[in-house]
Amino acid sequence: MLSVLLPAGVAVAGDSAAVPGLGPATWYPSWDLGLHPSSGLVSVVLAIAAGLGALAIVAGLLALRSGLTWLSPRVVLVAAGAAVLLLTVLPPLGSADHLSYLAYGRIAAAGDDPYVVDPGTWRGGTDPVAGAIQPPWQHTPSVYGPVSTAAQVLAAWAGDGSLRLTVWFWQIICGLAFLAVALTLDRLTRGNPQARARTWVLWTLNPLLLGQVVLGGHLDVIAVALAIGALALASTRPVWAGLLIGAAVGSKITIGLFALAILWGLRHRPLPQLARHLGVMALAGLAVLVPAHLWSGPHTYDRLHEASRQVSLASPWRLLTNELDPVFGSGLRDVIGPLAMGLGAVLVLLLLRRMRAVPTGVTPDSPVGAETASMARAALALGVGWLLTTPYSLPWYDSMVWAPLALLTPTLLDGALLARLSVLVLAYVPGRVVGMSEQVEAISLGFRRSVAPWLELAVVVAVLTWTGWRWKEFRYSQVQSTMDDVEHGRSASPVGKFDVGSAE
Repeated sequence: MLSVLLPAGVAVAGDSAAVPGLGPATWYPSWDLGLHPSSGLVSVVLAIAAGLGALAIVAGLLALRSGLTWLSPRVVLVAAGAAVLLLTVLPPLGSADHLSYLAYGRIAAAGDDPYVVDPGTWRGGTDPVAGAIQPPWQHTPSVYGPVSTAAQVLAAWAGDGSLRLTVWFWQIICGLAFLAVALTLDRLTRGNPQARARTWVLWTLNPLLLGQVVLGGHLDVIAVALAIGALALASTRPVWAGLLIGAAVGSKITIGLFALAILWGLRHRPLPQLARHLGVMALAGLAVLVPAHLWSGPHTYDRLHEASRQVSLASPWRLLTNELDPVFGSGLRDVIGPLAMGLGAVLVLLLLRRMRAVPTGVTPDSPVGAETASMARAALALGVGWLLTTPYSLPWYDSMVWAPLALLTPTLLDGALLARLSVLVLAYVPGRVVGMSEQVEAISLGFRRSVAPWLELAVVVAVLTWTGWRWKEFRYSQVQSTMDDVEHGRSASPVGKFDVGSAE
């Protein structure tokens, strides 16, 4: 609880090195007290909250081993709803990305092109919403997909020129998306109490995710909600699945990895049936993507190449660029991108092989259940392969792997992804690039540049080692054949409780 309440306390304190100010107080959310806490105080509080959040997840995973099924699903969902409600009425913290989103929405709502217009100078920089955009993005046009822009327009329209009200509506959208993922995971695992409880620990009550994508107000959670919904419906409702995956890809292009996961899960169907199913899904997806891109215009992806050359400070690739950029200049960035893609593809293949028999919480009592289980494994493999090798990654990007991770039985990936997320959360404390004292800036950037890349590299090495060696894992005790057999349409035993065994 403290791991959620502490960041909430920082948010309600108002403008700081972690929380961009929203101007004069109003009777409606987002609410804060305008206390202006120091950068040192908010950094210490947020670092403690991150540590407590990681410990809470570890405690939850350990509790699953002794049985956590006594918890009432209704109580869990009410608790999650209460946490989301609290976090959505407070100012976002940890970055100023939400102000960029809303600036783009405000520009698009007025009929201008957010993919071309300089948000910092739009309307002379005096607009109450677009003018609030923060460094270092004041003069950067949008890089987000058209469906994300449509959500940003919705919040901007509802906010009607009030920065606080616009932010609040955006927070509501993010909070509802988070709960949508929780409900989808709950639905997929409803037949297995142990697996259901695992989704509570890794998603529904996960304090790190609540802090990053709900209180942080990041659009990644919207894309994940659409993608996990598509995955849940892909075997039986191709039209709805196509609409959802189209919207997900139109929100954030990297979520297209979920489309590949769906294809992987359906691969054992007879070819004529597979062609019909995928054809319907593709047409439904295009029914979203084509109008969305016609609306957003020809400049939608103008900045993708520039964005693909960026290397985040906490990325393991920084260990390379820090040494070689002074020698080879910026040209090195053109090599890193393709190299990262190649390494990511190799890691995905290794993960698919390693996880092919790892059971999931999706009851595999039919070919449909087996397909969904296979999609979940593939979504996790693709997401982990991309996240661990991409040159540019931030803590909230990890939400795309925690949803499918919650559907699998425990493996080493639980600890590896928790370590990665915890390091990234700490690396980006307090969050903003302004408002820090010299001492806080030195500590924060020192950890982000000099420590976090090595810790992230250690996670990559651990995962690579795991893909090549046999490690004992938890699995369901009543599964009598491998998941590959199930995926080929053979019958399977009902899913039982988690037990110790080998996944291969």
